[in-house]
Amino acid sequence: MAKKKSELWEWTKALVVAVLLAAIIRYFLFAPIVVDGLSMMPTLHDQDRMIVNKFSYKIGEPDRFDIIVFHAPENKDYIKRVIGLPGDKIEYKDDTLYVNGEPYEEPYLNEYKQQVADGPLTEPFTLEEKIGQETVPEGHLFVMGDNRRFSKDSRHIGPVPMEDVLGTAGIIYWPIEDIRLIK
Repeated sequence: MAKKKSELWEWTKALVVAVLLAAIIRYFLFAPIVVDGLSMMPTLHDQDRMIVNKFSYKIGEPDRFDIIVFHAPENKDYIKRVIGLPGDKIEYKDDTLYVNGEPYEEPYLNEYKQQVADGPLTEPFTLEEKIGQETVPEGHLFVMGDNRRFSKDSRHIGPVPMEDVLGTAGIIYWPIEDIRLIK
């Protein structure tokens, strides 16, 4: 009888440790997320399942063009691409991104730019027109979806506070045929 109690106790401890480790990993390091919508096409597809790396964001702020997950104003989590960092001056003209007056290539948009026949993929704008400021405010990010014509992003909701960022998205794990690291 004592052996059965000891074995039950060992299994209980192992289960508790496993649950605690899973909770710690999910809360502090990595979390699954499902893409909801078409705003990040062609990079991400509706219902793609991804891993969000919370740990990398805790080390430092995201880099330009990282794909991040953040709490949006509607009590939803959004997935968007970082376009502007704090202090950046952002402008779009002739379907080209300008950061602090310098043009930037966005190769992830090439596929969609080739498909658009009725004007630019990204409508021209300045940061001041969209958020009423010349530069991205300190402690904030300017984000946009890759599907520029059908994305609710910083052009509509304003800059994203850094404290609302959950982490960076880097791995698609489902569907199986689409498993890959994303850029």
